[in-house]
Amino acid sequence: MSIPAAELTVGQEIGSVTIPVTRQDLVRYAGASGDFNPIHWNSDFAQGVGLPGVIAHGMFTMGAAVQLVTDWTGDPGSVIDYQTRFTKPVVVADTTAQPGVPGAVLEVRGTIGALNPEEATARIDLTVTFEGQKVLVKAQAVVRLS
Repeated sequence: MSIPAAELTVGQEIGSVTIPVTRQDLVRYAGASGDFNPIHWNSDFAQGVGLPGVIAHGMFTMGAAVQLVTDWTGDPGSVIDYQTRFTKPVVVADTTAQPGVPGAVLEVRGTIGALNPEEATARIDLTVTFEGQKVLVKAQAVVRLS
């Protein structure tokens, strides 16, 4: 990353992004991750275990959200720590018959939460919402600035 810590301030926004999510995205993620739990692709099964419908994988949501940080730094390797807590599921509607229509939309906003000039790091605080409610809390990525 080429942004010197001296040019950054706590509270500064690094950007925001809207992430459309489809059931097809969840199937692709299941294939890549090996997590084929039917709550991520089968509505009847998901509802049968008390969920409101098919839900996105937690790690899918977490990974989609941190993309804002890696886009900002320009280097996925700059992320040296990333943690969060999951608070609400992301319910993904079946829009298979409507190409291009997402089943859910995530909103992600990032701000600089802390700077450590001695270590040349910044903590990026992410706000991740679905339908106006936070789905991740304490979503924080620490990045190396140089």
